Formats: sequence, C-alpha cells, structure tokens
Amino acid sequence: MPESRNSRLTRPETLTALGIIVAAAGFLIPTTALRPISALLPAAMLVGLIVLSVALLVSDQRKARAGEPAKSMTQAPKRVIGAFLLIVTYALACDFIGFYVSTAVTIPLVAWIFGYRSPIGLLIATVIVVGTIWAIFDFGMSQDFPTGRFWGH
Repeated sequence: MPESRNSRLTRPETLTALGIIVAAAGFLIPTTALRPISALLPAAMLVGLIVLSVALLVSDQRKARAGEPAKSMTQAPKRVIGAFLLIVTYALACDFIGFYVSTAVTIPLVAWIFGYRSPIGLLIATVIVVGTIWAIFDFGMSQDFPTGRFWGH
C-alpha cells in the first residue's frame, strides 16, 4: 500500500531537510547586510547547507515514492539532544567569551565525547584548527571574530 501524500511529508529525513532549508535561508538573509568579504564564508556555508538539504529531501522523497519505509532518525535520542545542546552552548560561549576561546574548548570536548581520547591528538587537532582559522581569516583576510562580551570594554 503506497504512503499517502501527507505521510510522505512527515518522514523524519524530509522534515529534517525542510527544517534545515528554512533555518539556513533565515540565517542567509542577514548576510546581505554584511560587507562582501565578511559575508563570503557564512553565505557559502549556508548555501552549501541548503544544497545538501535539497539533496537529502530529493533522496528521501524518491525512497518514499518507491515505497521504502521511513527509518528512525536516531537510535540514540539522548546523543542527538546532547549534540544540539552542545551547539547552542558553543554559540552562547562565542557571544560571551569569544570565538577563539570557545572553539579551543569545544573542539577537544566534542572529540572526547565522540570517543577520541588521545590528549596529544586532541591538542594537535585544536592547534591546527584554531591556528588555521586564525591564519586564514584574522591574519590573511583581516577579519575579526567575536571577542566576547566578557572581554569587551
């Protein structure tokens, strides 16, 4: 028995793709008010996210049309909720304590949570990621990242 039109739109992957498209488009609108050099990275990432979400949407709808049952989005809802809370915490930390400090704490924390336990590897990965971001954007493009309300004057 084929799925009805309504149930095709309520499949978890379809809802996720639609939610990401709407959220990314919403975040894309404010980039038009930024200087072009400042808007380049966030706009490119948001457009990329929209393209990938459209691909997910098309793929899931093809599966629905073929009669393939929808799969559960997660086998570990606590992990998904934890990841979402970590993203929200990171965004708030960027606002309060700054981008570089937040990123330097978040990279090893996320790697540790997902099972990577080598302290030397965590240190090296953190230095590489934060150093590369600094070299490209701060040093190379003269773009300042948020320093945080805590450190601000």
